[in-house]
Amino acid sequence: MKRDWIATARTLSEALPYLQRYEGAVIVIKFGGHAMGDDEAMDQFARDIVLMKQVGVNPVIVHGGGPMISDMLGRLSIPTDFVNGRRITDKATVEVVEMVLSGRINKRIVQAINDQGGKAVGLSGKDARLMICRQADPDLGFVGEPEEVNPEVLRCLAGADFIPVVAPIGSGRDGETFNVNGDTAAGAIAAALKADRLLLLTDVPGVKDGAGEVVTQLSPEQVRAMIADGTIQGGMIPKVETALAALEGGVRAVVILDGRMPNAVLLELFTEHGAGSLIRSTPKE
Repeated sequence: MKRDWIATARTLSEALPYLQRYEGAVIVIKFGGHAMGDDEAMDQFARDIVLMKQVGVNPVIVHGGGPMISDMLGRLSIPTDFVNGRRITDKATVEVVEMVLSGRINKRIVQAINDQGGKAVGLSGKDARLMICRQADPDLGFVGEPEEVNPEVLRCLAGADFIPVVAPIGSGRDGETFNVNGDTAAGAIAAALKADRLLLLTDVPGVKDGAGEVVTQLSPEQVRAMIADGTIQGGMIPKVETALAALEGGVRAVVILDGRMPNAVLLELFTEHGAGSLIRSTPKE
């Protein structure tokens, strides 16, 4: 037992430079995947977020919820179809999407963080005109792409020691409600905040090379080359495209990492090794 205490103390001591490095930093975290459906993983994630806030980091959580939406649509006998991985969202579907994302899922994450001693506040992109969207594709219905992000409400909450938890629902200029991809929403919000880091928590360890090994550091040029030669493919393409757009928008760096790994966020921010694949235009500090 004594050795465990010594190891814990050593870990805390080694983390000091990283705690100092990120003090006051804005970190946008896209939370999704299987970790959202696991109570133990949810509690661990919430503890990590509260710890981040406690040491001076300003986390902003943006969440998804595709599986929960599909489950509710099935229970309500509302058919759902996808085009290239994107849900066709008609009027009936968007009402369910908003109910699930802004209600059940958002409040579950808020409650988990509050249970760990944090002060989380749930909102959607419709609140305070946070996220104004245009229709992404007429064939997809009420699926939106952010064209204007107004992050003042997030800054106010963070400055008052609250932790914002954002559901990816946006408003149209004519009052429509739009379903926004969670990664896309997180990238747009991170760019508007000029965040130090955007962390995309997924169900894979990161970006893999041709041999199947995770690449720990990548430049935008390397990412584009890996897309062109087919090394990056499938569901990873929209994630790295979100990363590139966020970097172009002013985010310092983006990390794609496995949200199922215990303490993934803390490992990335507060250890030398980090976690997942870091994408940035200049070398890692």
